[in-house]
Amino acid sequence: MSGKRVTRLTPDQRREQLVGIGLEMLADRSLDELSTDEVARRAGISRGLLFHYFDSKRDFFRAVVRAACDRFTAATEPDPALAPVPWMRAFIAGFVAYVMEHRRIYLALVRGAAGSHPAVTDILDETRETLARRVRDGQRRLGMPDAPRLDLASRAWMAFAEEAVISWPAGNGDGQDETHDDTRDELCAFVESSFVSFLGLLDRPEALDRR
Repeated sequence: MSGKRVTRLTPDQRREQLVGIGLEMLADRSLDELSTDEVARRAGISRGLLFHYFDSKRDFFRAVVRAACDRFTAATEPDPALAPVPWMRAFIAGFVAYVMEHRRIYLALVRGAAGSHPAVTDILDETRETLARRVRDGQRRLGMPDAPRLDLASRAWMAFAEEAVISWPAGNGDGQDETHDDTRDELCAFVESSFVSFLGLLDRPEALDRR
């Protein structure tokens, strides 16, 4: 008698599978609507077994949010060997591409998770700080001087860039890759120009101190 051999997953593989299902589900729902019952069903296991791999629903939510944030920070990490301008462009291109391609997940996390699930706020804050630190690094790489307002400015620019990417028109809607690439290139250029002009204000403290 022959039959299909069922591959038994290791605990790490099972955890990875369950988190992956959670990430897939975030593409069309908020973190509030993420059902551990449905996650278990899609994985072909019982809900009770899911909690063999995660201590609680909170623990599972944190694992899903952590995975999403890790992917985001990895996508926006430029090669440190790049020259200043290519480094900055790689950072911006990674940011734009990730948010455009994972918009629903990004919105579910950044706009929804912190208020709905305070248990993940620390992960989101850590991710924002990583991105803000890269903005400050980019500013220094471009030769802009350090300034007392650099930390505030980096976070303000991140908020601007996030809103620009989320709100940017998607193009003419014909679904063509070329149109998508043109839209993304135009958006990258817009976000890059804002980086230079916004953080460049730090070179002119008198403009900021004007009353």
